[in-house]
Amino acid sequence: MRSSFHSQFIALDALLADTRQYWQLLAFDHTDIPWPELKSTLLSLDDEEVTALDHEPAALLSFLAPHISELSKLPTLTALTLEPATRPEFPFWLSNGIKGRKLTQLQDFVGQIVQTKLPVLEWCAGKGHLGRLLAYQGAVHVDSVELQAALCQQGQHSAQQQGLAMTFHCADVLKDPIAHYFKPQQQAVALHACGRLHQTFMAQASAAGCEQISLSPCCYHLFTEPTYQAMSDAATQSTLSLSHSDMKLALQETVTAPGRVAKVRKREVQWRLAFDALRRDVTGDTQYLSVPSVNKAIFSGSFVDFCHWAAEQKQLDLPAHFDADHYLAQGRARQRITERIELVRHAFRRAIEVWLVLDRVLYLEQAGYDVSLSEFCHKSLTPRNILIQATRCQSAE
Repeated sequence: MRSSFHSQFIALDALLADTRQYWQLLAFDHTDIPWPELKSTLLSLDDEEVTALDHEPAALLSFLAPHISELSKLPTLTALTLEPATRPEFPFWLSNGIKGRKLTQLQDFVGQIVQTKLPVLEWCAGKGHLGRLLAYQGAVHVDSVELQAALCQQGQHSAQQQGLAMTFHCADVLKDPIAHYFKPQQQAVALHACGRLHQTFMAQASAAGCEQISLSPCCYHLFTEPTYQAMSDAATQSTLSLSHSDMKLALQETVTAPGRVAKVRKREVQWRLAFDALRRDVTGDTQYLSVPSVNKAIFSGSFVDFCHWAAEQKQLDLPAHFDADHYLAQGRARQRITERIELVRHAFRRAIEVWLVLDRVLYLEQAGYDVSLSEFCHKSLTPRNILIQATRCQSAE
């Protein structure tokens, strides 16, 4: 019998396929609003209104739904529950060294996952903060797997100082043999393992028949093929083909950045678009050409210096003199268009993420697990707040 998750996935998949012209594009490729029916509505917004709508997903859906009718279905198709739970408290000596928001995320994650006394496998463990909390709560032993040897050493030292039953294992989980870490009588946990790191975790945990699997996915595109490789049968049959850019769209809802960070980001976008206008005039090429990431300090300097740096990256000879103010004005005009295109794309952020998460849920169901899907914390702590919990079915044993 197919689960309710399957029905939810099929409905969401159909909606995303029907609306792909609104989200499956790159804003920087366009010099005008690409949807004539939305142009006047979007250009009527001032910058403050754009920012406000971008920070309020529900308001954004309501604003756009009269023009894109399918958006009215998204609140139902993407709704996840945040079950009330008591946030566990831990002694100061245990949580020392874990920064404020990160500690609260860990507390909420621990408070929401199924509590067992099984041995724990902590995946992509870092210094083992999550594993330490679970060991303190009564896990008989925690095996923490982490790539960086220095973090393993620090984590092992802390665990020994605190008398916690933990063993750290240094491994490159995408290259080294890892199957031996997973055992049937085990609770496997992964908080914010990125892309193929958590996909590998799920594949190994389900193949070993781990009794409990708890994970919060993150950065779905990292370490993966350029085109998304579906995990479940249902997603394999989808007509959607997601690029890295499409998957990164799921990550673009962020906790509000400090004013200084937002200001630098705004200047960066303007300068990149202004340089692109200059490059188009110099080369005659009208296709957008991306410039590599760079230390943000460059955007505290001069626009002319940035242009020379960017030209060097692209082996482009610039004129000895050019009108910087002219191109900055073009950058500002393009930025106004880009931000409004991104606003429409952002209406589909959570839908893309829930589609990706449901693919993972269905994969675990196929592997013989009872699966639940919820939020483990409020999105003000982290927008990557989705929790997948899987318990091995008795019939699968």
